[in-house]
Amino acid sequence: MATPTSSPPDRPSVTKPIIEARQLGKVYHSGKLAVTALSDVSFTADPGEFVAIVGPSGSGKSTLFYILGGLTQATSGSLYIDGAEFSRMSDIERTRMRRAKIGFVFQRFNLLPTLTAMGNIEIAHDIANLGAQEKTPLDRPLLDHLADLMGIKGRLNHRPSELSGGEQQRVAIARALISRPAIVLADEPTGNLDTKNSEAVLDMLRRSSRELNQTVLMITHNPEAAQIADRIIHMRDGRIRTIEKGAARLVHEAWTE
Repeated sequence: MATPTSSPPDRPSVTKPIIEARQLGKVYHSGKLAVTALSDVSFTADPGEFVAIVGPSGSGKSTLFYILGGLTQATSGSLYIDGAEFSRMSDIERTRMRRAKIGFVFQRFNLLPTLTAMGNIEIAHDIANLGAQEKTPLDRPLLDHLADLMGIKGRLNHRPSELSGGEQQRVAIARALISRPAIVLADEPTGNLDTKNSEAVLDMLRRSSRELNQTVLMITHNPEAAQIADRIIHMRDGRIRTIEKGAARLVHEAWTE
């Protein structure tokens, strides 16, 4: 069995990690039955890095996603986000940190059906402002840039039911990026998409790490999709088995060079 390493030997860390997981564990209890979903998971991720987490169903990757996003707490170990011990925060403190620093992209899009694409993006911005000491206005230049990049500029006044699956996922990515979160967590973002739209979504996530210096952690069961990342973490049975270097390329990089 290979011994996990924190990063490939030819990729030295030159900045302070924005994510640092130390021996994370998660045990679920059902009556007298204890099920270990995560065990002794340790890794770091730097600002602007793209990390793919790969594994079959039941490998623990989704549990890790929920812990990293503050949607559930680890049973053991520590998690630091931007130097703050996320795992020891109260629910209120963790919610504030999540709003300020983390954006989510889900497989099922999770767009509000009664709002237009623009309304979904605006409400995400409003939520990010909740509890903030200083309110920030919607970043219109960033919105225009994202809309152009994702090809949804002419679709912002449409409701989700009027959009294709690929368009809905691109709106979901714009919603996640509009508040400029330091971390973007993407859970199987191409799971419901065809090949063309999957490639477009992967390109957008890659660009967000490069152009906006956002740390992207993508959960996927697809080894080919994972190759777009800087590093690939392979999980099985709740543990990290290996960490390898990814291709770190845009899907269509050859077209843009």
